[in-house]
Amino acid sequence: MRQQLYKSSERGKADFGWLKANFSFSFGNYFNPDKVQFGMLRVLNDDTIAAGMGFGTHPHDNMEIITIPLEGGLKHRDSMGNEAVVRFGEVQVMSAGTGILHSEMNPSGTEPAKTLQLWVFPEKQNVAPRYDQKSFDLKNSLNSFVNVVSPYDKNDGNALWVYQQTFFNLGVFEAGKTIEYKINIAGNGVYIFLIEGETAVSGTTLLPRDAIGITETETIELKIRQQSKILLIEIPMQQN
Repeated sequence: MRQQLYKSSERGKADFGWLKANFSFSFGNYFNPDKVQFGMLRVLNDDTIAAGMGFGTHPHDNMEIITIPLEGGLKHRDSMGNEAVVRFGEVQVMSAGTGILHSEMNPSGTEPAKTLQLWVFPEKQNVAPRYDQKSFDLKNSLNSFVNVVSPYDKNDGNALWVYQQTFFNLGVFEAGKTIEYKINIAGNGVYIFLIEGETAVSGTTLLPRDAIGITETETIELKIRQQSKILLIEIPMQQN
């Protein structure tokens, strides 16, 4: 087993007033040659967006984009004609494929929106762009992971899907629990991002917004020290 710890305090940062961002990997004006990507996971941005503000219309192509609101929501509009608000408790996916224009705005006039946005390199290039979102009830699945995103060719209909052999899992766990995660696809790595709480992953302690990347293993043990909310991403380490 190989491990790499990503401390919250060592992330890249940007403060534009209306946007306060933390970059787990190189993004925008932040570049760290040791933190460009984890396998096919290219971006994990932890954003706080002021009330009424957001990202104007901008393009993407050939990227799988996953948005997870932590507080509040974002109003999405795109060149395919989709218009929706993705809120806390929901997950949004967008396959940019051959190209898409979209905007993301905080629809609240009073409250900030806090979101995680992740970009994954796709397995298939130049697909037709697509959009989807879905609500997931983590409280009714306490102490177990809920699969929220899965591969396009391995989807059981309960999760959203993307064009990559990746599994995104969210879970809320009580203190004192021990969880074992088994790799779905041999050779995949696992990137664990602790949203809240305190958890030991294969002996390494994570505090809020810390992360750990693990490769060359078939199982991972998580010991929950304080009630925790966890994002666990299983991802190919190289393009198939």
